[in-house]
Amino acid sequence: MILRNITEIGLLRKRFGLTQKELAANSGVSQSLIAKIESGSVEPTYSKAKNIFEALENLRSKEEIKAEQIMRTKVIFVEPKEPIKEVIKIMKSKGISQIPVIDKERVCGIVTESIILNCLAEHPEKISYLKAEEVMEETPPIVSPKTGQKLLLELLKGYPIVLVAEKGEIKGLISKTEILGKIE
Repeated sequence: MILRNITEIGLLRKRFGLTQKELAANSGVSQSLIAKIESGSVEPTYSKAKNIFEALENLRSKEEIKAEQIMRTKVIFVEPKEPIKEVIKIMKSKGISQIPVIDKERVCGIVTESIILNCLAEHPEKISYLKAEEVMEETPPIVSPKTGQKLLLELLKGYPIVLVAEKGEIKGLISKTEILGKIE
């Protein structure tokens, strides 16, 4: 954990709607210490500051938007044997840029616009008979509905989508569009 500037304690406390007494109780320090830190009249010890910032971080993660609040619940899948021409039609008609590939209730890969464009550029003559399984990339990450937005953002840096599953059943999908849609 990286310690932040001590002057941020009051701002963070207020952002989370906490009283000094509540923050003190959550971090194991006295309310008077919180008041003195916020007024700038005392510098806390490293361990006290660490406890306060850990309590604030725990509160932040509780308030963090979860996957189940962001996810799109209507997920469209294709099967491995689906012709790429059909995949393209589905993507165009639904206005989507990637489709998970599912085989016997199990996600086994993903087909994206980029993959299709690369195939088209390299072998335009093959596009008529290629199947999803022949061009799909590895399975995107699968997370629980309780996964926080911070982790989702990290995953979306490296993957076009993140799938949301509960007890092995896909419940939703999160793309960059869903994340951006939550920005006010």
